Amino acid sequence: MTHSGHAHVSVEDLLEWGRAEGVYSAAAWSVGTATGETSGGVVGTRSWGGEPVTRTDLFDLASVTKPLVGVVVMALLERGALALDSTVAELLPDFQARATGELTLRDLMLHTSGLPGRVPMYRTYPTRDAMVEGLRALPPPARPGDAVQYSSPGLMLVGMMAEAASGAPLDTLVEEFLTRPTGLTSTLFTPAPHDRARAVATEDCAWRGTVVAGEVHDENAVVLGGVAGHAGLFSTVDDLATLGAALVRNLTEPLLLHPITLAAMIENRTAGMAEGRGLTWQTADTPGSPAGDLVSRRTFGHTGFTGTSLYVDPDHQRYYVLLTNRVHPSREGDGIRRIRRAFHNMAAVG
Repeated sequence: MTHSGHAHVSVEDLLEWGRAEGVYSAAAWSVGTATGETSGGVVGTRSWGGEPVTRTDLFDLASVTKPLVGVVVMALLERGALALDSTVAELLPDFQARATGELTLRDLMLHTSGLPGRVPMYRTYPTRDAMVEGLRALPPPARPGDAVQYSSPGLMLVGMMAEAASGAPLDTLVEEFLTRPTGLTSTLFTPAPHDRARAVATEDCAWRGTVVAGEVHDENAVVLGGVAGHAGLFSTVDDLATLGAALVRNLTEPLLLHPITLAAMIENRTAGMAEGRGLTWQTADTPGSPAGDLVSRRTFGHTGFTGTSLYVDPDHQRYYVLLTNRVHPSREGDGIRRIRRAFHNMAAVG
């Protein structure tokens, strides 16, 4: 995508331009405060040539799943089920005598575990049991705590640790500790057939031989049954607006977590490393942050590979949601990067 120097009049104007440039077929956004949305809307179609997108259509959140699962983990921590020093092997005994088994929940949640990043494990480990074996067989990590290396396999382990600590499946935990307390009605793993009809299309996937819609885009998550700590959640712009407002309120009042717990989550614990990281949250005090140039440095959030993001600015008490399907029909192209930063800059003062 070339830089046209075009000044956009509004967020909607910007997002229409992104669609016209072919960056995505669909976009939905919401910006607001503790009391709810102040501006928002949708542009485009569920797929190229498809039905117009609505506010109740499901977007594949991809890695925005990570901090939402992180909230669940911290709820378990508040209840004494695990601690940041809990190791993989303590909760998953199959990992004893493996280098991976010595990793702590803290290092996995900060992406400082030293585990590799985007690994196409699905090609070698085509079933859930095989995938767990693949996680056990990961090469010994680089020295934990030394550097930030973004790792989806690390968050797969976090999801499995939460299940082991609680004795409940991850989708049940997300419902108990995230969606039910905030009244989210459309934030879920593995959409049922009637829900898939309102899912926004993602990639024309060679591995599956079809344009994916309503099934998780991430192939490793597919093998894990669609429920995983690193990817798999679907949601609507209305639900994420509700969640964004809840997180702003949660900064000062107990809601999903105690405010002390949320403060512990969003603190940048990797200062001096290449990237600012809290516990499963990205922090915005890194140059080139997707959250743009105008949000406060304490802003926390996360992006998703499919073109999604959720950010919360504690100092200005605002949330920002941007959902797109930038992998439709292909994951090639990085036009979303510029659009994300422009979106946050415009929305911050809009």
